Amino acid sequence: MISPQRQRLHNYIIIWIGQVASLIGSQISHFALLIWIWQHTGEATAISLLAFFREVPVLVASIFAGILVDRANRKYLMMLGDAIAGCSTILIITLLLTNHLAIWHLFLIGAINGLFSDIQGLAFSASTALMVQKQDYVRVGAMGSIKDFGSGVFAPALAGVLYPLIGLSGILIFDLITFMIAIASLIIVPVPQPTLEEKESAESTTATISLHKSWQELTFGFCYLLQHPSLLILQIFTVSYIFFDNAALLEPVILARTNSDTKVLGYVSSALTLGGLIGATGLGVWGGPKRRIRGLLWGRAIIFSLEMLLGLLCTPWMWMVAIFAAGLFKPTANSCEDAIWMSKVPPSFQGRVFAASSFITGIISPLGLLIAGPLSDFVFEPAMQSPNFFTPVLSNIFGSRPGSGMALQFALFSFIVVLICLVSYAIPLLRNIEDILPDHDVENVKLLHGD
Repeated sequence: MISPQRQRLHNYIIIWIGQVASLIGSQISHFALLIWIWQHTGEATAISLLAFFREVPVLVASIFAGILVDRANRKYLMMLGDAIAGCSTILIITLLLTNHLAIWHLFLIGAINGLFSDIQGLAFSASTALMVQKQDYVRVGAMGSIKDFGSGVFAPALAGVLYPLIGLSGILIFDLITFMIAIASLIIVPVPQPTLEEKESAESTTATISLHKSWQELTFGFCYLLQHPSLLILQIFTVSYIFFDNAALLEPVILARTNSDTKVLGYVSSALTLGGLIGATGLGVWGGPKRRIRGLLWGRAIIFSLEMLLGLLCTPWMWMVAIFAAGLFKPTANSCEDAIWMSKVPPSFQGRVFAASSFITGIISPLGLLIAGPLSDFVFEPAMQSPNFFTPVLSNIFGSRPGSGMALQFALFSFIVVLICLVSYAIPLLRNIEDILPDHDVENVKLLHGD
């Protein structure tokens, strides 16, 4: 007979399979939309704006999403996210087939999808701690990486090959089918909710925060971060590397340096996700480093050191090797970061605290996306194409053909992230976060025993 704990893990795996199917379809369609935009504009700005409009709604969602996730049925919220995404795909197909699809439509639809996708992601993240045991957190994080990277192995390559064959409409129809699979997986399994006892126990550990007023409800997650400086420093580290990561776009670099060869872009993107899949599989067997903060900080430093090579190297096979190696370390860094948050924040608080984290990230992340395209099109690219004091030196490294400025931008911002990782490790509040903050289950045990 299967224990209740193992049954919950099995239920998690079923939902995970549905999410994998949905993500494969979403990534194929997203990749196809990037190609469609590039063919119609030839500018990095339009691509960065698509990502920007998907990120901005996080600010709106984070205002109420945390309370919604902690109070409403998380299963229904996840189903709603998939349903909205499916309806958006139907709308894009309709506009495309009637020859009315414009880039601004994609910006608007992307904003709507971003809003409900953030709610769905918060609901799924907050449910994870209730569906699996603590010792499985890193392995579940590895499963999340397998989902993200595994789907990405096939999606870019398939999109690059299928786009000339079946077009954007055919790819979008496939995406619609995968949304149905995701919703079906949620229908057939239960998703646990925090019990009343868990909420009361967790709330009593933070008596200084009142949850009875609307304003205090909205600000609870931020107050929690302020009361736990180590988590606040972790949040600052996260938004720092995300900002510079978003300010350097991979797709325009590859397309510009290969004369818009979608197959090369697909192969490079697949190399990244193949590395991530292998890394996630190994992480699932290994279980992750004992000191998760080291896995996070050193992992990010290695990742961006390898990604910096994409700007320095010139041939597709070199790009594939460098990005594959970077992908190997991404699951460890991602899973260690997720495990720290899940183990340090009580499950009944996670919706609001994670929403506050998303809000902070949502302020900074779009800024990186917003400046990425204009920096490429109006600063770095023109600088590398016209004579100036730095051109002779930089041209020897990055060349002077189209895409050289974008390559410089990509390498420079990757190097900045490496420096951020090294500086962050020197901060005791962050380096010792696992010693400073006890796990939430330890806090609950102390509470029950009156310690």
